[in-house]
Amino acid sequence: MNILMITENDPAGMGIAFTNAINRYTDHSCRLITKTTRYNFDFEKDLHVPDLNGSGFDEIAVLLRAADIFHFHILSDESLSLGTISVKDYIKNKAILHHHHGHPDFRSHPKKYQEKYRRLKRKVLVSTPDLLRLLPEAKWQPNLVPIYDHMLLPKASSASEPVRIGQSVTRKDLKNTKDLEGAVAELQGKDPAVKVSLDIIENTAYRECLRQKNNCHIIFDHMQGYYGVSSLESLSQGKPVIAGLDEWNIRHIKEFTGVNHLPWIIARNRNELRYSLKNLTADEEQRKHIGHESRIYMENYWTENCVLDLLFEIYRSL
Repeated sequence: MNILMITENDPAGMGIAFTNAINRYTDHSCRLITKTTRYNFDFEKDLHVPDLNGSGFDEIAVLLRAADIFHFHILSDESLSLGTISVKDYIKNKAILHHHHGHPDFRSHPKKYQEKYRRLKRKVLVSTPDLLRLLPEAKWQPNLVPIYDHMLLPKASSASEPVRIGQSVTRKDLKNTKDLEGAVAELQGKDPAVKVSLDIIENTAYRECLRQKNNCHIIFDHMQGYYGVSSLESLSQGKPVIAGLDEWNIRHIKEFTGVNHLPWIIARNRNELRYSLKNLTADEEQRKHIGHESRIYMENYWTENCVLDLLFEIYRSL
């Protein structure tokens, strides 16, 4: 199959992550077209419209003609223009898949998208299980990270003091950063002997962000009920990862992996977050054990191949 992924911007780098994984682990071909850059995280690109000249647009036209599947990410569809090229001119006889990643308009107006895909009779993926509540007819397609990339391998622990707690975040107002800052401040205030530092990593290029997170001892994702790509990256790096997964997300993750245990440390409010941080900062051996189990979990149950198996089930059904 020739798969063409098309998106305005690359959501958390998942467009290029899926593209690379398909090309690395399968006999199929995948290319990625992006039109804009958001947040400037410097994700790897394939065909990025602002960087193209005439020959680049010729290549896009060739790929549009040759593709068996158009895999649209975020809100993109055939109405998208790529320079002077209209995707809708190439839509005939293509299998089409839509893949949502939690865009605010999608979260705010789910019925609009339900009606759209019902009318067009198209299949839809969502990137996290919580989005199934907004689009029940969709399928959950877990995100992936290249766990054998050297930036996503565990590194030797740095000195135990201070214990570094990290969060990589795009929108602090949406990811419980104030709760994290408050919990760490309380921890530091109650026991001056506790050596703890907090690293909020934002507006940072992707590879540098991974490097900084790998220098941390504990990673906090958020307490919104689901998990972010940040969780997968840090589990792969062998870190204890705290997140406020709700029962809905836990159930779907267990169904995907086929195992009952999860590597995340569950904290759904500030009290639970403070309790988890207190225990982890005080116990280096516990941190190491949980981090080791986190890495093993990713190696056994969340490899790129595990995730691609689900994706290709969908592709074959189109």
